[in-house]
Amino acid sequence: MLEVTNLGVGRGPINLLEGINFSLKSGRALMLRGPNGIGKTSLLRCVAGLQRPLTGDIHLTEAMAYAGHLEGNKGQLSVEENLRFWANIYGMPMTEEILLKYQLHELFSRPAANLSMGQKRRLSLARMLATGCKLWIIDEPTASLDDENVSLFCIAIEAHLKSGGAALFSSHDTLEISTDTLDLTQFCTNQKIAPSGFSEMIE
Repeated sequence: MLEVTNLGVGRGPINLLEGINFSLKSGRALMLRGPNGIGKTSLLRCVAGLQRPLTGDIHLTEAMAYAGHLEGNKGQLSVEENLRFWANIYGMPMTEEILLKYQLHELFSRPAANLSMGQKRRLSLARMLATGCKLWIIDEPTASLDDENVSLFCIAIEAHLKSGGAALFSSHDTLEISTDTLDLTQFCTNQKIAPSGFSEMIE
């Protein structure tokens, strides 16, 4: 579904990461770890096609959906209108199941601008489901969320994986998800640390 080979990532003129290799198959998730500023967001943006990598190749075999730090919801549209908008773009039906799955059914007519942080994150996840894309790429999905919404995120990811999807995301939190972990400090350009144990993660 996704294969990354010898990837180098930067931010403007700054070289952040180099020599990144990993693959992601159906039913698997990969969580990126590392301190703030190391390049997690830049790496995710490169994989999503929003930023050009410095070196290397990214090969996708499935359609992907991306959710960054900003939720990407249209504030003037209602919850239902946001979901219908994205479903239409991808030629997918908008179903009540999506609202129920992310506990948005009671909020369907509320403008996205009036949602809480947790509700906005839930709408972002529902939007990804509405696209029908197999690969989800998510930047810090649990940041600033309470325990209830973190748990809902974990349930959503597990369900997506069981349905044959895959997920690539970054997080500082300890999550109850069956996932591989990639510590980006080993690819930091000022450290030259060998990726010990990384080969065990790739099947």
